[in-house]
Amino acid sequence: MPIYEYQCQACGNEHEALQKMSAEPLVTCPACNEPELKKKISAAGFRLKGNGWYETDFKGGSKKNAAEATSKPSGGCSDGG
Repeated sequence: MPIYEYQCQACGNEHEALQKMSAEPLVTCPACNEPELKKKISAAGFRLKGNGWYETDFKGGSKKNAAEATSKPSGGCSDGG
């Protein structure tokens, strides 16, 4: 079940709720009990990397992907030493 973020338009309280995707959005603020909660849009807390995902398996040519960028060792120290 995903975690949804809400913010009350009346008091500004931010709230997280663990809900099913099919559940109706919450409307009542737990802090002030006003029906002013609005669901926030936020990014997912994970990224799919590695073999078996579109980003690494189906891109062609010289396009970079996250798995290669994070797994390659650096070429050396930048301080010249």
